[in-house]
This record gives sequence, structure tokens and C-alpha cells, in this order.
Amino acid sequence: MGKKETFLANIKSKDTIKISLMVMKILYRENDKLTCILADRSGDIKAFIPGKGGDIKQGVVIIVTGVKGANFDVKKYTVVSNYDIADYLPTVKRPIDDIMKDIETYTNQYIISREAKALNDCFFKDEAFLDKFKRGIGGVSMHHNYIGGLAEHTLNGMELTIRLCEKYQCRRTEMAVLAAKLHDIGKIYEYDYNGPFKYTLRGEMEGHIVIGVEMVDEAIKKTPDFYSEDFVNRIKGCIVQHHGKLEYGSPREMNMEESFIVNYADSVDATMNKIYQIKEKTEPGNWSEFDRRIEKKLYL
Repeated sequence: MGKKETFLANIKSKDTIKISLMVMKILYRENDKLTCILADRSGDIKAFIPGKGGDIKQGVVIIVTGVKGANFDVKKYTVVSNYDIADYLPTVKRPIDDIMKDIETYTNQYIISREAKALNDCFFKDEAFLDKFKRGIGGVSMHHNYIGGLAEHTLNGMELTIRLCEKYQCRRTEMAVLAAKLHDIGKIYEYDYNGPFKYTLRGEMEGHIVIGVEMVDEAIKKTPDFYSEDFVNRIKGCIVQHHGKLEYGSPREMNMEESFIVNYADSVDATMNKIYQIKEKTEPGNWSEFDRRIEKKLYL
């Protein structure tokens, strides 16, 4: 299939169209018709697809022809295998390479000790890790839930951490900045972002905090005599504690200055990203729908 040029958000109602869309969810099967949610990066729509649908599965991309109304009445479809996944999944608005350059700038400025640089390089000089990190998502639905969202959230967390460290004269700014950079690395294995966003089995079983600590442990074990005990305890402690409280998923509550700072930076960016997304769907002067992340609706 060639480059996708037609997107769902640009199609008017009652138009007869031909468009490629991803099957995000199969709602139910009924006789000779499937009811699904189809989408591209611009939006989604409920669709009725004819046939028994044995080749229609979640994550499959299909070229559909039909009439778009409140729902999409599909007349015929063809499954395609050659496509750019970024056309069908929400993606960070800013170029990912620009985000990575900013992360690198802060890294070079604040992560300068031999231990911190070595641990950073275990991940961010690894091409396989970088490929996953740049495509990673910040969450399935809670915040930064789009391709590149993990990198964007990491950059924002680093920026906020630096400001808090400088404002309140943190004793271990480097540790806080490194922790902000590494705090969510476990998300590259917690989530499946190669189709409709969902948790992996490992993500369901362990979660990104446990996975992230395991990743740091594996990196440290390659040169165990290189890192001091204090460095290891502090960086792992920050990752373990970055959700702040037990009820928010932290195995331990915050008990270091730098873990408080990373937690606040993480929480502020996650919350404000969710509010930004709510604003995009709500006209000024109106109440938003209730949001599970912030546990309220907003008057915008």
C-alpha cells in the first residue's frame, strides 16, 4: 500500500469513501456482520463490516469502502500488510528526534559523574533500547498515551526536576535528574505499542516500576564493582518510590529528597498532560466529561 493520504477526521458525514483504517477493537459478531472500532491517528469510528470476518482481528489494517455517518457502514474491505503504523496510532506532535536532542542536552549538562554517565550509557547508547524508547508510550490511557509519549514525558520530567532541584538547592541534583530520565524505562516492556495500545503479560504481572529496577540491576551486574553501594541504593530507590505512595503503586513511599522531587515532577507532568488532552476535546466555557485520571470533570 502507498502512503496514506486520507484521514478519518477529514471525511465529511454521508460521504462514500475508501480509506485504510486499523481495527482497534472488535465489539461483537452478529450473524454475517462484525461491529468494530476502526481508527487512524486522527480519530476513530464505530463500523459495521459485512462477512464472517475470520480475517478481521485487533491490530489488522484494512482498506474499507462505505458510507460514513454517525457510524461507518462498510460495503467491502481488503486486508493490507504493508503500512506505516504511525498513520494509525496517535503520535507525539513534536518530532521525536528534537525531543531526544533536548534529552541529550540536559544529560550532558547534569549527568557528568563516572557512575551516572556509565549507567545512562548502558541504556541510551544501546540502539535496541533507543528504538523501543522512542516508540514507547507513557500509558495506555492515563497520560502521554501516544507513540513518542514516553520520550516526551521523560524530557518534561527532567526539565521539572532540574527546576525543582535548583529552586530548592537539592543536594544530589545529578541523582535526581538521572532518576527522572530512568524512572519510566520499564514502560518499554510494560506496554505493547505495535498496535492498539495494551499491557503486555509482563506488564500486567510486574508493572513498569519492577521492570525498571530489574533493568537497572541487569546493567549494574555487568560491572558490579564499578558502582558504589550508595549510588545503587539511591537510583533504585528513586525508581521504586517515584509513584509516591503505596496506594499509587509505589512499593515504598518516598524517603529521599531526590525521590520527592522526581515524584512531584512525574505527577505534575502526567496530570497536566491529561488536562491538555481534556482541553482538546472541550470547548471553552464548558464542563469536560469526568476523567478517571484526575478523578473529576473540569470547567474549561
